[in-house]
Amino acid sequence: MGGQRTRQDQRGNPTRATKMDGHPSPRSHHQPPPPERDGSFNYDIESMDGGGGGGAWRGRYESSEALLRYDDEAGGGPRQPLLRKRTMNTTSQIAIVGANVCPIESLDYEIVENDLFKQDWRSRKKKQIFQYIVLKWALVLLIGMLTGIVGFFNNLAVENIAGLKLLLTSDLMLKQRYFTAFLAYGGCNLVLATTAAAICAYIAPAAAGSGIPEVKAYLNGVDAYSILAPSTLFVKIFGSILGVSAGFVLGKEGPMVHTGACIANLLGQGGSRKYHLTWNWLRYFKNDRDRRDLITCGSAAGVAAAFRAPVGGVLFALEEAASWWRSALLWRTFFTTAVVAVVLRGLIEFCRSGKCGLFGQGGLIMFDLSSTIPTYTAQDVVAIIVLGIIGGVFGGLFNFLLDRILRAYSIINERGPPFKILLTMIISIITSACSYGLPWLAPCTPCPADAAEECPTIGRSGNFKNFQCPPGHYNGLASLFFNTNDDAIRNLFSSGTEKEFHMSTLFVFFTAIYCLGLVTYGIAVPSGLFIPVILAGATYGRIVGTLLGPISDLDPGLFALLGAASFLGGTMRMTVSVCVILLELTNDLHMLPLVMLVLLISKTIADSFNKGVYDQIVVMKGLPFMEAHAEPFMRNLVAGDVVSGPLITFSGVEKVGNIVHALRITGHNGFPVVDEPPVSEAPELVGLVLRSHLLVLLKGRSFMKEKVKTSGSFVLRRFGAFDFAKPGSGKGLKIEDLDLTDEELDMYVDLHPITNTSPYTVVETMSLAKAAVLFRALGLRHLLVVPKTPGRPPIVGILTRHDFMHEHIHGLFPNLGKSH
Repeated sequence: MGGQRTRQDQRGNPTRATKMDGHPSPRSHHQPPPPERDGSFNYDIESMDGGGGGGAWRGRYESSEALLRYDDEAGGGPRQPLLRKRTMNTTSQIAIVGANVCPIESLDYEIVENDLFKQDWRSRKKKQIFQYIVLKWALVLLIGMLTGIVGFFNNLAVENIAGLKLLLTSDLMLKQRYFTAFLAYGGCNLVLATTAAAICAYIAPAAAGSGIPEVKAYLNGVDAYSILAPSTLFVKIFGSILGVSAGFVLGKEGPMVHTGACIANLLGQGGSRKYHLTWNWLRYFKNDRDRRDLITCGSAAGVAAAFRAPVGGVLFALEEAASWWRSALLWRTFFTTAVVAVVLRGLIEFCRSGKCGLFGQGGLIMFDLSSTIPTYTAQDVVAIIVLGIIGGVFGGLFNFLLDRILRAYSIINERGPPFKILLTMIISIITSACSYGLPWLAPCTPCPADAAEECPTIGRSGNFKNFQCPPGHYNGLASLFFNTNDDAIRNLFSSGTEKEFHMSTLFVFFTAIYCLGLVTYGIAVPSGLFIPVILAGATYGRIVGTLLGPISDLDPGLFALLGAASFLGGTMRMTVSVCVILLELTNDLHMLPLVMLVLLISKTIADSFNKGVYDQIVVMKGLPFMEAHAEPFMRNLVAGDVVSGPLITFSGVEKVGNIVHALRITGHNGFPVVDEPPVSEAPELVGLVLRSHLLVLLKGRSFMKEKVKTSGSFVLRRFGAFDFAKPGSGKGLKIEDLDLTDEELDMYVDLHPITNTSPYTVVETMSLAKAAVLFRALGLRHLLVVPKTPGRPPIVGILTRHDFMHEHIHGLFPNLGKSH
């Protein structure tokens, strides 16, 4: 997923500049050209995340010959068998977001301890600290309320839109106008699907898919354009409603995670004039750390709203979404999901009065099925083990096939919105043909005499769909296909229905759902995988339960629950959160040990084949995700091996022209600050200064005519800590916004007050594996590499997220995997 390798690698020794005019010297004929800026994205590393930077720039670039000599002197020259391939770190600088290639940035989770930060904390009063704490709880309260309302609205809209469509089709079939019924059914699906694909393709391509991989990457420290934008939130809500109503085999539960994260991001903007979020009391959240916490709460709220599983939402955020966790975040997340549960309960009680349209009778969101048999025997445990093995095999196969299909779809989707819409329309026609056509293959079954509900079901949701059958008969396959996905799951989970579904019906439905779930996920519609996986798993669970009926006392409905758990474990590879979500869904605590067992078995089996589905999609999209553990091959390298250039350093008191020139020719977001004689006795690493802080400082024009170190009091009086806070939605200053005169470019600026004087550093001989674990555990964006031996320049390079990516490392050392 990287850009083109167009530069030679430059490492190590910061050069001594013979002239400090901000321009390369004539000798530097190897200088790479400035990055090409085409307004969309840049393949060059310098326009992205700072890339690494172990080379040097101090007014000019070193020549390649000098670099080769330095490599040999520093012990970093060619070594066998790990011969370093001299390339820039251009891997993983861009990623696919909604089938579009977008630039990738990292988030600043590190606390910048500069003079302004220290002054701010010293001057902060108890009243301001109290406001900050109260506001944080108020925001998570709002996140819970809004997410709950959106989740309820999604379910209500789907039930009514899909209900009208099914009611129209059912009325035509009762009049035996079967072809007209198919045209009406397929036409409604096609219109809904096309509308969903159109708004997704043209308004917010990032809203396609479930959004869980993007949220997971964001909470890992990866920021991609528009993944949490308000336009994405709008399309996620309405596109999900239209897509599910169109009869696609997809769920609205996955997109709810993305929706909750978008709501949290919007509330936590704290400085976006575009969206009129500029209240002073939001200024406290103008940093990535607090936004990360809010978005974690939002993702948990999304799961709670989708499944009405508040504890499951907390565990989902802990197990799958968040990369960093602490006890304070646990409390806030739990509070958020509790608010969601209360809001949903109140709204569902309102719907029990019949004021919510066709199918809003209180069964929304929750399946609410309880077991009547709390005991199980040894034979049942054997059946559970079989289910776990089947779920692991099917889950591994599902992930493998989905990976291949998504790669094929990417070729189609990258051709533009019309092709995205056309692909969606084709899948819609296929889905409608299967949903309407396959029930004709199923036999008509006489209604059971002891049916708990009306049989056949006409004009409403439920089991025993009449379809084309004569009075007093029902079509079992239509009971599954001719319902919303939630109702189909409810029918499969229902107890006391041992003989309702024929074995042939279950086989046909499982095959169709398995295949349709695979081909549907990659289209340009907000779509989740939870519901297709639960449907397919519940179906083969019922098959196993029916086959093992003579030796097992468990109800086939409970086997459906366990089958859903096994398939979820085989595809998602989540255990604790899925277990709790299923138990909260069904109110069936007696099944806890069996659900735990089947999840553990299916996950273990599937892990031997491939990764979880969301992990696969993260890799496929090129999102530079940092795992909690280091890869074994990283133990064979040290930190100094992978830093790449060019590195740009500034003096503590730097010429304005040099800073402006560096900001224009690179896209680095962090620059080491080095004091040199006569300011200090010897070259000394002062710290790290951020691009955004430099732009604010230059915008304020706090310049001096002489190159002298100041006390910083002028900067501290002129600026406050919030002036350097990170604005929302990428609305910060850009180098193009500065309009400096030639006289100002020849002046100097003191960088000491805004320099982070305590950046995290590692020695160049630290193993790359250890550095990767440190980088991930601390949530860093920049990790400075310092020399091992004295007498050398005080910094060797900077490690960023992309320097730990497999593509970059294997690009530097092509023989790494072969010889170790």
